[in-house]
Amino acid sequence: MAAELAAKKIVEKRYPYCELALLAGSVVRHESTETSDLDLVIIMDKERLQEAYRESFFLLDWPVEAFVHTEVSLAKFFTLDVERGRPSLPQMVQEGLLIKGSQQLSSRLKKEAKQLLIKGPKRWPTEEINRRRYFITDLLDDLKGSTIRAEQIFIVNELIQQITEFILGTNQKWQGNSKWTIRLLEKHDKNKATQLLQAMESFYQEKEKHPIIQFTINTLKPYGGPYFEGFSIGK
Repeated sequence: MAAELAAKKIVEKRYPYCELALLAGSVVRHESTETSDLDLVIIMDKERLQEAYRESFFLLDWPVEAFVHTEVSLAKFFTLDVERGRPSLPQMVQEGLLIKGSQQLSSRLKKEAKQLLIKGPKRWPTEEINRRRYFITDLLDDLKGSTIRAEQIFIVNELIQQITEFILGTNQKWQGNSKWTIRLLEKHDKNKATQLLQAMESFYQEKEKHPIIQFTINTLKPYGGPYFEGFSIGK
């Protein structure tokens, strides 16, 4: 069953009293694969919903993830997403296809989401940048000294995540998980994303760790380079 039609039937069956239903995710962006699910944002009247929740289920041969909110809880989660730098819910609302409810309410919520996405996350203070530098430096030193391949793999896995977050965070860009990590990095700086991927391929395919080490050092350099001496927490 086509995604939009399935979404409408699912909303009718599971959320018949909702005020608004939006279909979001890869099926709306025309990026769906055979494992894609239906992402639904459901808005309920505050009299019908005590607390926002998320649920996953199968219906009409579709895996479904539903994010059920009132307008009040939606605004609260928008704020939380901005604070953590990962705009999952604003992104879903902004791109969402109206399945049920008024166009007026949909447009208002989409406008709010779009404004947040355009504004971007909060700028990292110097303290946060230095904290990130320190923990990246710790991983970097572990990688330099490691001679055990299994340990190197896990160190690099963590280092890649942290250095990517550092690049995006220091440039006041949104963060993402999994596939969104590379998508957001490519959107921010295609050349840097290519350099990182090349360094990763050198490590995973050729067992060469120097390119990822050098990429990390180059990334930290504009912010003072690797950081150990003088760092403290809670002093």
